[in-house]
Amino acid sequence: MDKGDKPVKNCPFRWKYIIIPLSVLLLTVILAAVFYSKLPVEVACLFRGDGSPARLLGRGTVVLWVLVLQLILTLAAGALSLGMALLSNRFMQTENTGINPAKIITLMSNMIAIPQVIIFFAMLDIFSYNSYQIHLLPLWLIAVIVLVVGGIILSIFFIRAMLQMWRTSKE
Repeated sequence: MDKGDKPVKNCPFRWKYIIIPLSVLLLTVILAAVFYSKLPVEVACLFRGDGSPARLLGRGTVVLWVLVLQLILTLAAGALSLGMALLSNRFMQTENTGINPAKIITLMSNMIAIPQVIIFFAMLDIFSYNSYQIHLLPLWLIAVIVLVVGGIILSIFFIRAMLQMWRTSKE
């Protein structure tokens, strides 16, 4: 590196990198605690096409599965962001390429919230059916909505990144 080259700023781990997965985990824990006492001992957790229960499990098992899945995904988001921050610091660029590593790490880590949100709505559907005999939207529809919204957000980020790189290359 020449004396005139300045490395791109350091990119340490920040909690904002995983704010959405952490928020979904926290909401899941809160709702599981609220609904646990309202659930019957045997909880319908798998449903047929007509909305009738197809499989029953103990309420502790259902809540434990949901919480474990959410925790695993949140830890994966944290590990991904920490790993990417360390890699970004290790391979610092000597010139400004117009790419902000913090934005990329934030996007990558928060993308894990997509399956988390789908699991969250599945949990809400299970809880609402077992507590009040009411189904929310069908899970496939919720999954499509979450994936479309996630795709739109990713497309906006990609277009903005491409425009920023194009402007930087013109300078």
